[in-house]
Parts: sequence; C-alpha cells; structure tokens
Amino acid sequence: MISVEEIHNKKDFIQFITFPNELYRNNPYYVPPIIKEELTAITQKDNPVYQNAKAAFFLAKKDGKIVGRIAAIVNFLETKEQNKPKVRFGWLDMIDDIAVTKALINAAIDFGKKHHLKYIEGPVGFSQMDKAGMLTQGFEELNTMITWYNAAYYPKHMKTLGFEDGATWVEYRIQIPESIRPKVVKVSEIIKKRYGLRLLKFKSTKEIIPHVNKMFDLLNKTYSSLQTFVPIQQYQIEHYKKKYIPFVNPKYITCVTDSNGEIVAFSIVMPSFSKALQKVNGKLFPFGFLHILKAQRINDTAAFYLIGVDPEYQNKGVVALIFKEMNEVFLANGIKKVETNPELIENKAIQALWKDYDSVQHKQRQTFRKYF
Repeated sequence: MISVEEIHNKKDFIQFITFPNELYRNNPYYVPPIIKEELTAITQKDNPVYQNAKAAFFLAKKDGKIVGRIAAIVNFLETKEQNKPKVRFGWLDMIDDIAVTKALINAAIDFGKKHHLKYIEGPVGFSQMDKAGMLTQGFEELNTMITWYNAAYYPKHMKTLGFEDGATWVEYRIQIPESIRPKVVKVSEIIKKRYGLRLLKFKSTKEIIPHVNKMFDLLNKTYSSLQTFVPIQQYQIEHYKKKYIPFVNPKYITCVTDSNGEIVAFSIVMPSFSKALQKVNGKLFPFGFLHILKAQRINDTAAFYLIGVDPEYQNKGVVALIFKEMNEVFLANGIKKVETNPELIENKAIQALWKDYDSVQHKQRQTFRKYF
C-alpha cells in the first residue's frame, strides 16, 4: 500500500532532505547536499522566494517506509506575469517502482489543479537560479553541488507516465591546456584595445559584494530570451549572496568592464566541492567544514558556476579576456579540468565558448512536461 502525505514539521522536512542519501548510499556519483542549506531553501520563513511562490512537499511511504519525495511549486511571476499555467515539480526522488512515481506526480498535479493550472513540468526549483533538469546522460559521472543526481530509471518512469520532453541542458568537461595559447593572448589584447575594455579582479570577498547586483542584472539580460527564464528578484539576489558568497574564492571571479566602468561580462568559477561534500555527508559541523576549506585550497577540478555576457558583446570576443585570466588562475592553482554548469541546448552562444578547447559533453539533463 502506497501513501503520499504533505509534510509540515521539521522532522519530516529533514527526512525529505535526507531520503536521497539513503537511496544512493553506495552510489559513488551521488553528492549529498548540505542539510542546513536544503532546509533553508524549502522553508518559507527562511527563503524570500516565497514572496512570489507557493510550495507543498510530499513524502511517499510503502508499508510504513519512506520510498519517495516530491515538491510541487507555483511561481506566481511565471503563472501570472508570464501567463504560463504551470505547476513546477522538483526534489523528485523515488525507488524503482512506477507506482510510487505515479503517486508522487499525482500529488503534485492535484496541487496544480487547486491553483487552476494546466500542466506540470520538472524537475525544477523555484526559479532558474535553483537546480533544474533530470539526468538523462552521464549517470556514471560525479555530480556537482549545483545539480541533482538521479538513476537511469527516472526518465524511463516519466515516459511511461506519458510525459513529453521539455527543456534540455548539456554539460561539458574541459581540459585546461598546460600553457596559455598565444592566439588567446593576442586576441585578448586586440579586444581590450578595440572596445576600451578593462579587467576587474578581486582580492577579498568584501571587494566582490558591491558588484554582485550588477552581475545579477547582467544575468537577467543574458538569459531573458531563453524558454525557462523567470526574472531574478532583488530579494532573491540578497538570499543568493548569503548562500553562495561563503563558497567563493575571490581570485576565481573575473569581470570585464567597458570604458564607463559598467560590467559587460563576468564569470564565477569555484573549485569543485563534489568530493568534499561526499565526505561531509550533509553536515558542516563539527568537522565537515574542514573538507570544504581544503577543497577551496587544494583541487585539480573547478566548476563554471555562472557566466554572463551582455548580448551586445556576445559576438565580440569578450569571453577571450575571461578565459585568458581564468587560464592563468587555473595554471597557478593546479586546476587541470573544468566542468560547465548546465546550459540550455539552444543556447549556442554559450556553448560556442568551449569550441576552441579540448572539451567533451559528458552529461545531459532535461525537464518533462504533461498537461492535465
């Protein structure tokens, strides 16, 4: 007998968060999230996104044992201002039992019907700044801290339940050359002189803070034409500052400004925390944070977390400046490979950034959509 119940208390929320840890206990590719951060993300009093969203969280049980979870989300900026009658689902995890998956999806659909919506799509979070997409390729690749991991049976379940393909993202692994190519250096200098551009580097976290709002403004500008876009609100920006700035190493951030000092491109790269988070297993204290600190200092892998380029500069070689600077940082800090964050498959402008490098697409993920 399968039962699905909406949860409301902290004990149930912790079970909701930690269920995948049990499900993937012996899986070497799964990366556990930090429990406290996950609690903050889904708790209404802690996450300002609830100013324009509503969510319900469900646990599925079979014979009294937890066998699945799902979140159902309504983003009112999306449903009202963008006129997309969509209920989002996220945090979907379950055992390999189609009956469990169906029961979880039906709970999310019922939540959507209560809000007079017409279709369901996911897995996604509250906005495009959250994790998105179900893994469809790359099940034997180490997961990252900014994506969900899932087993190969997940997308099979979605197809069995009559879902159609939604958005698709691709991810790349890039090998860092042992020296900076002369062509990159030459192009960088030409671009700087031609457009009057300057590089902005940081020595401390404190120096970054005054520029974060402009970076998010540029993100909104960069991705506004993409199908999953929902504008990032100011209160969300403040939330993400608190959430991610502690993980950022200032030397891994590069900004490009124009002659007026306005940011026209930037990249935020972080050392990979995947292996450290596996050791932490969801808890930073009492000693888990030591693994994070070590990963910040000693690492051979980095991850492109965010990259934004003003549309007016996307075809002007500006990214060459960023790559040259980051290449120098990588070489100085022993970084041998970089993973990109998920990029929408139609976002050819971003994918073109990797064409001159030794890169391979090693993961793919997508959303699934169904009308009801």
